[in-house]
Order: sequence, then structure tokens, then C-alpha cells
Amino acid sequence: MSALEFLNRKAGFEYFFEARYIAGIVLTGTEVKSLRAGKISFNDSYCFFHDGELFVKSLHISEYAFGTITNHQPLQERKLLLTKRELHRLETKIKEKGYSIIPIRIFFNEKGLAKMEIGLGKGKKLYDKRNTIKERESDRELKRIKK
Repeated sequence: MSALEFLNRKAGFEYFFEARYIAGIVLTGTEVKSLRAGKISFNDSYCFFHDGELFVKSLHISEYAFGTITNHQPLQERKLLLTKRELHRLETKIKEKGYSIIPIRIFFNEKGLAKMEIGLGKGKKLYDKRNTIKERESDRELKRIKK
């Protein structure tokens, strides 16, 4: 994980991901500066379609400390940029019962552009979450024994 990569750790615990996509994000200048400072929270964020376009909601990017009157709103909806084919594929899948589009991570690519990895997933049941915890603990125990 690089210095400018932010993970939604809760997403892997709450969902099974069927497909992952890399999307561009439409941001303002103060949002980019806050992202570079690490002022981001994924709490309860999700993606939804509006008029054939994909948006992310409840993604909290704190206001930039040195921003002026042109500072952004922390919880505003932000547009995600994908190809038409990917948008159509996601929109048809989302209409099926139980599917959600969840932000997994935000990072800056080699060109310095902000990108978001999103996943098409189904929610886990309580027993699935217990299995995830058991697997994680057993892996940790095996690593401890091998050392």
C-alpha cells in the first residue's frame, strides 16, 4: 500500500465481491488537497445510479484546512467515471436482488489522478462473517507457528 492509498477495510468483511472496477472521480481542487492529506472516511458509503450515471454517496472528504469560501461540502455526491459498457453491465446487475456497488479503495495513479476501486458485491450473512473471522485467525496462527 502506497502513502496515497486509502482502503475501506470494512467492505471486505461485509461483502462478497463478484467484480471490481477502477473508476475516475470528479473532484474539486480542495477535495484533492484533502485527499492528499488523508482526510477521508468510507463510513456507510455506497454507489448508486441516477440518469444512467454512477455517483458515490456518503463518502466523507473533510474540508480543506486552508480553503476559502470556495471550499467543498464534505458529504456531497461525487460522480464516478466509467465506460458506457461498464456502466451498462453494472446497472443491469444492480437491478438483481442483493447486489450493491461499494467503494473499496481510493488511490492516485502514476499520472497523479484520483481513482476509486469499486466492487459489485452481495452482502454477507452473519455465519459468513464468522467464517471470515475464523479463517483470518487460523492464518494468523499458522504464520505465528511458521516463525
